Amino acid sequence: MTKELRRLSILMLIMFLALFGSTSWIQVVNAEELAQNPRNTRALYDSYEVQRGSIIASGAAIASSVPSNDVYSWQRVYTDADMWAPVTGYINPALGSSTWIEQAMNSYLSGTAGSQFLSRIERIFTGQPPRGSNVVLSLDAAVQRAAYEALGDLEGGVLAIEPSTGRVLAMVTSPSFDTNLLAAHNTAEVNATYDALVADAGKPLSNRALAGDLNPPGSTFKLVVASAALASGDYTPQSTFPNPATYQLPESSSVVHNASGGTCGPGATVTLADALRLSCNIPFAELAVELGDTAIREEAEKYGFNLSFELPVVSTPSSYPRGLDDAQTALSGFGQGQVTATPLQMAMVSAGIANRGSVMNPRMVDRVIGPDLSVQETYESTEFARALDEDIADELIAMMVANVSDGAASGARIEGVDVAGKTGTAENGPDDPYTLWFTGFAPAESPQVAVAVVVEDGGGQGQAGSGNTIAAPIAKKVMEAVLGR
Repeated sequence: MTKELRRLSILMLIMFLALFGSTSWIQVVNAEELAQNPRNTRALYDSYEVQRGSIIASGAAIASSVPSNDVYSWQRVYTDADMWAPVTGYINPALGSSTWIEQAMNSYLSGTAGSQFLSRIERIFTGQPPRGSNVVLSLDAAVQRAAYEALGDLEGGVLAIEPSTGRVLAMVTSPSFDTNLLAAHNTAEVNATYDALVADAGKPLSNRALAGDLNPPGSTFKLVVASAALASGDYTPQSTFPNPATYQLPESSSVVHNASGGTCGPGATVTLADALRLSCNIPFAELAVELGDTAIREEAEKYGFNLSFELPVVSTPSSYPRGLDDAQTALSGFGQGQVTATPLQMAMVSAGIANRGSVMNPRMVDRVIGPDLSVQETYESTEFARALDEDIADELIAMMVANVSDGAASGARIEGVDVAGKTGTAENGPDDPYTLWFTGFAPAESPQVAVAVVVEDGGGQGQAGSGNTIAAPIAKKVMEAVLGR
């Protein structure tokens, strides 16, 4: 072989190796990122050339694909579509879009994930038709139905979590919509349906459980403030605060009242435990100013505030802003002012307390199962942060139990079960309906479920409803479903 031919051969070998390496990188290492890119329309259309995997909850498919007689080959079909809409979302080639689990797990469902590369090669050689993998969710169908039926026609959202793992057990939003209508292949009909949903004042496309327009958490945020106080080491449940009937915000002419309109109990002072039990605003406004906005924000962030979570669907961050003045800090003491939250976030607060101070990362997926029933991916539970030491968490748990058994959250009582909880009735504007909340967990001694409920538009009662009368009974039914009652 001549010297020139040898050089040419080496150059060709290098070029081949470079080409092989770059294509392997794209098809294996970078495949999942490319498949998830919303601008990659090829991935969307490819997903309709294969039988898309099912989305499974409690052993049954809640989203599956059936043969279609049009260009897309397969039609996506949803079971109990309205109930599962905020979980499954939808996928549609006519709209060129997808949402929620359909979007977040698209590479697995469509069989284009990097981990499925060898399976795709095997199917090519064996002549098997291409198929996507099944995604098994952590959600419990019985708990999901209980939450869906309990919320009913009210505007709001419900989210339930297993405290020790962070596994989401239920996620419901209302009003909802029929995802089958947005999965249809008739472009004109789908666009008309989509436009009508966008124009609907009830915002049915909004997932109120973990996204959308966030609400002030009201008195449920007192749990975070109490947590910050106890964690500081400067306060105990028996620490006392002045007990006036009105409180003027620092450097402001605005005046704060307790929900009762009077003092927080009969004495000249009130303990932290009683202030939480009776859900009094003034002691928590005083406490918030003493703690300062930085301490409260840092404690809130241990529960997940100011962060977005991938479950794998992406949540909207709940907010506790930086640099609040004393007046805004006082308002934040009882979940008003500039504080906003999702039910996911408030469920994480309760779950973290229930788990004796350990806040787990929330997740919705347990595993991915291939067409051959092999387990391709398993999702483990991981800790997000530690918000409280165990002994301090026990003190806060006891305070929350008293809140249900002998306090402002009596609507969540379950016969024979110690329930821990906190209600919230958040103000929005002088004449606007309240936002109603409950968050809590059960059983208090060995928690199986933490739940948060938000009901918007005052539950249809304007400013007459309360978190205890409307939101707490919804949470009670969710907890009962988990406990088998």
